[in-house]
Amino acid sequence: MLSKETLLFLEDLKANNNREWFLSNKKRYEDYKKEYHQLIADLLEVMKPKDASLEMLEVKNCTFRINRDIRFSKDKSPYKTHMGIWLRSGSLSGEAPGYYIHIEKDASFIGGGLYCPMPEQLKKIRKEINFFYEDLQSILNENSFKSSFGTLNRDENSTLKNPPKGYEKDHPAIEYLKLKSYTATQKISNSDLTKSDFASTISQKLLALKPLNEFINRALTSED
Repeated sequence: MLSKETLLFLEDLKANNNREWFLSNKKRYEDYKKEYHQLIADLLEVMKPKDASLEMLEVKNCTFRINRDIRFSKDKSPYKTHMGIWLRSGSLSGEAPGYYIHIEKDASFIGGGLYCPMPEQLKKIRKEINFFYEDLQSILNENSFKSSFGTLNRDENSTLKNPPKGYEKDHPAIEYLKLKSYTATQKISNSDLTKSDFASTISQKLLALKPLNEFINRALTSED
């Protein structure tokens, strides 16, 4: 559960994104960080018993620094104005699928899978889909997945216009083979964020993504 004070801190930071304001509101930031870490602890408490791939995670593995990396950005605002939580499945390092929670007024969402995998990883995922399309189809047709996430995300930035090299356009899984990311997301309303059962409710929704994460992990760890 998040307090209204925590959400208000993010709103105020967005309106006053500078070092002077941040330093003068350091106590508010410390309170915000305490709730941030507690929410992660609550999520892990619910999800670890149901997803063994999260067992190695501690709160510190799932957080993001509030400072933005502005070295190569035109936007020099020093601080992030949203709360992000990343629960990596199966690995503490390297690229791996997982569960993500994004908290920001009017823009909160949950999701999972693997965003923009590296070329070799993408090759492995497509190979897994090529040989085991029925497995992916079963995952996406599960009621728990469909009711929460519908289907995999697909937009012009994450989808090839033509089939990837080595695959025919009439392949039964061509629409999935053309993807460059394998993620699914669901929006969260502002009112949901402060509900007392927020962590448990969101955890149950996220766990609907477990089979997708397992499919991706299987692809990434398989031998060619």
